[in-house]
Amino acid sequence: MTLYDVLHRRRDTRAEFTGEPVDPEVLHRVLSAAHAAPSVGLSQPWDFVLVEDATTRRAFRDHVQAERSVFAASLDAERAEVFSRIKIEGVLESSLGIVVSYDPDRGSPAVLGRHAIADAGLYSVCLAIENLWLAATAEGLGVGWVSFYREEFLRRLLGLPAGLRPIAWLCVGPVRDLPGTPDLERHGWRRRLPLDDVVHHERYGQRPSR
Repeated sequence: MTLYDVLHRRRDTRAEFTGEPVDPEVLHRVLSAAHAAPSVGLSQPWDFVLVEDATTRRAFRDHVQAERSVFAASLDAERAEVFSRIKIEGVLESSLGIVVSYDPDRGSPAVLGRHAIADAGLYSVCLAIENLWLAATAEGLGVGWVSFYREEFLRRLLGLPAGLRPIAWLCVGPVRDLPGTPDLERHGWRRRLPLDDVVHHERYGQRPSR
């Protein structure tokens, strides 16, 4: 696949995992790609916690399902019906979880480039996650980003130091296939905007003259 093929093939995977193990060499390549991401001031403020233990994963899955119920209760009847058809995680079906955390003290006190934009380190972690996701896609693996959790719960579950923020639990593993259409679009939750709707020229809201 070309880079553009990988970009457009990438999906947030939930129901397609086979549960087969990930080849250690493949996992090393994927993590190396994540670690090669750019970071503000070369701070590299990420850590990767690999989670295979069934008890830990089950505890996290139960927490996620509880948070799903909290979100569902906030929806009107029509949106709740659509949401009920959407699978939000593959914590137990995937081969392993990769929890990506953010250490704001990495490289401190003088992080070059962060003095005016405090969140630049957080952006760096998101770049590492995207690198990981694209590398996994190129390797034929699926990745699902689970976001239905409370940070403090996951911090306690994995014994993260108090200053670290868990940014993502990524479900990772071989898949039967990757769907051609994202789940949220397929189930009618939301559709991708046309590119022209989000491109502005010179000033926000200004479109190019035709």
